Amino acid sequence: MSSGQKQPKSLKYSDAGVDIDEGDALISDIAPHAKRTKRAGASTDLGGFGGLFDTKAAGLKDPILVAATDGVGTKLDLAKTTGLHRGVGIDLVAMCANDILAQGAMPLFFLDYFATGKLEREMAVEVIAGIADGCVEADCALIGGETAEMPGMYPAGTYDLAGFCIGAAERGTLLSPGQPKAGDVAIGLKSSGVHSNGFSLVRKIIEISGANLSAPAPFAPDKGSLGAVLMAPTRIYQKAAATALAIGGVSGIVHVTGGGLIENPPRVYDASLAFKFDCAAAPLPPVFGWLRDEGAIELYELARTFNCGTGLIIYVDAGKADAVLDALWAGPEPEARIIGSLIQRDGDDAVILENSEHWRGPA
Repeated sequence: MSSGQKQPKSLKYSDAGVDIDEGDALISDIAPHAKRTKRAGASTDLGGFGGLFDTKAAGLKDPILVAATDGVGTKLDLAKTTGLHRGVGIDLVAMCANDILAQGAMPLFFLDYFATGKLEREMAVEVIAGIADGCVEADCALIGGETAEMPGMYPAGTYDLAGFCIGAAERGTLLSPGQPKAGDVAIGLKSSGVHSNGFSLVRKIIEISGANLSAPAPFAPDKGSLGAVLMAPTRIYQKAAATALAIGGVSGIVHVTGGGLIENPPRVYDASLAFKFDCAAAPLPPVFGWLRDEGAIELYELARTFNCGTGLIIYVDAGKADAVLDALWAGPEPEARIIGSLIQRDGDDAVILENSEHWRGPA
C-alpha cells in the first residue's frame, strides 16, 4: 500500500443504516403475537426460510386454494400523522382476507411485508400486533413475513405494508362471476367507517378544510377524535361469510373496496343485470356526510370512491334470504339488512342508486 493511501475503516452493516441486532430483537418481540394466531394446520414459529400449512390437518379434503394480496394505501400517511399504527395492521389483513371471502373461500394463513427506512421497533411491533389481531378475527394464521430496513428508500418515521393471504374452499363450492341472477336479494353488512380506500381524497379534504385531527369528530364528538374515527380499522367479515355460506343460497359476495358501491358489485354479476341499491335502506353514516360536505363531493363520486357504510354485500337467492338474515342476526351480524336486489338491466347503469335523496347534503 502506498504511503498516500489511508487504511479504510472496517465497516459494519449498521454504518450503512441497517441494524441487524434491532431486527433480531423485533422477531423476539413479535413471536408471541404470531403464536396467538395459531389455528389447525399451521405452525406459527418464526425464523425459518418458509412457513408451512397442512390443509389436511385443517380439515380440508379436496381444497382449491385462493390467493389475495393488498396493501393499506395512503391511510399509512394518516397513521404517521395520528400515531395510530395498530389499526393499519388489522386493515392489512382485512383487505386481503375479505377478498378471499368474496370467492366463497375461508382464509387460512397470512404473510406480511413491512418496509421502512429505519426500523423503529416499538412502532413495528404495534403494526404487527395489529396484523395478529386481524388474523385472529379472520381465523387465519400468521405464519411468516419480511421486515426490510432500507435506509434512503423511505423518509424517517414512514413505512409501507403489503399483505398476502391464502384461503381455500372445497372443490365445487367456490363462488364464480356470473353466478348471481335476477331476483337475488342483496344483504348489506355495515362498515366500520372509511375502511382502507379513498384516503388520498380524505387527506385532500383534511387539507382544504383545515380540520383538526386531534379535535373531537365534528359529526360524532362522542366517538373520539376526528383522526381516530377516520383511522377506524376495516371490518373483517369472516364469521358473517361463513354463517351465510353454511345456510346456502349465496350466489355472490362483494368486498366493497376501491371503486366503492359503483364499481365493485358488477364484478360478480354479468352484463345483463343491474344492482338496484336502496339508499333509504342503508343510511349514509355521518363520517361520509362530513366528507361529502367538506369536499363538496357529488353523490355519484362519493358512491364510487367510498363504501358509504356498506363493507360487504351478500347476494342470496330470494327463497333463502330470510334464513340467511335470521342466521346473521342471531350470530355475527345483528345489523345486517336487505339493501336491494338484482334486476334485468335496462340501460347502461350496472348499479342504480334508488332513493338517493337520502344521501344528499344540504341544498
